Amino acid sequence: MTTGIAIHPTRLADGRELIYFDDADTALGPERRVDTRDLDARPATATMRLDVLTGDWVSIAAARQNRVVNPSAALDPLAPQSDDNPSEIPDIYDVAVFENRSPSFGPALADAATGHDGEPIDAPQGLADLARLDLDRTRTSVGRCEVVCFSPEHEGSFGTQTPSRARTVIEAWAHRTAALSALPGVEQVFPFENRGAAIGVTLPHPHGQIYAYPYVTPRTQRLLASLDQLGDDLFDRILERERDSERMLLAGEHWTAFVPFAARWPLEVHLVPHRHVPDFAATTEAERDELARLYLRLLRGIDAIYGDPTPYIAAWHQAPVNVGRAGARLHLQLTSPRRGADKLKYTAGSEAAMGAWIGDIRPEAAAETIRAAIPASV
Repeated sequence: MTTGIAIHPTRLADGRELIYFDDADTALGPERRVDTRDLDARPATATMRLDVLTGDWVSIAAARQNRVVNPSAALDPLAPQSDDNPSEIPDIYDVAVFENRSPSFGPALADAATGHDGEPIDAPQGLADLARLDLDRTRTSVGRCEVVCFSPEHEGSFGTQTPSRARTVIEAWAHRTAALSALPGVEQVFPFENRGAAIGVTLPHPHGQIYAYPYVTPRTQRLLASLDQLGDDLFDRILERERDSERMLLAGEHWTAFVPFAARWPLEVHLVPHRHVPDFAATTEAERDELARLYLRLLRGIDAIYGDPTPYIAAWHQAPVNVGRAGARLHLQLTSPRRGADKLKYTAGSEAAMGAWIGDIRPEAAAETIRAAIPASV
């Protein structure tokens, strides 16, 4: 690989996939310790239920109730294993990606007749099957959920990493997007980072996740409907307008960041590639290199607004695997509920119940605030 980023796949003690991604300037050797833990069997794959009133599929993943909440540094499940900490990752690492032990989707895949527990799999039979409305419909929540550890450190986020480490994480996103998109029954792949207690984060360790869904998500379905009505050049037209607007934040040769025209959140930024690429797997090395620098500048600017870490959701929207790839473009939607130094926006009645959003801050004013906080370089 011309980036110099080395990839080392292996398995955890219960058979889950673990992949180490070494920085181009890593100080680590290629060998990794084997996971020798005696682990319980993985929970059965969850079941999706259809909300017949909306057409949305809801995965009922009760095993997630057993997740670790705010562990001490000594018992961090994402830190490298030690004699006193039987964590998920057996050895020291730069970036590590592994299958979630209690996932919302998977570990069963659509081509399996039974799960690892021997129970039958009632997998979705394609998008037409999922679109059919009827009462009491269920399907097995096939797919995959992975954890992406940005660093072995106990605390931090993507924005606290070095440019080299940021580039390694981006390489991991591209690698996993390609691999997960090829799995049977996967219809969309979604890398994201939740940051901060106000978002509901229960692990301060710098990490993100990747969901490989067995359906096209509701948000993306609405995007596809817009593309059907307005054309596959929609993102080009948006970029043309935003680059000349008061909401423009920063731009490079390959990427532009801006506050969107109809921002829902007090802090909301979109980061969009200049050419059409459906997902991370389709980006070039030059695009990934520039993204590592620009994304760090953006995140550090968001943190600098109030002088302390800002809670956010960093959602990397990618085109579905099998539909809409000519128009649905890879892009970041970064959102934060922070509307002041000590104020948060809550999605209460109108937003949560009706999906009817009310903005607290004019997007142009938010852009001016963010622009002033973005550092000149990283």
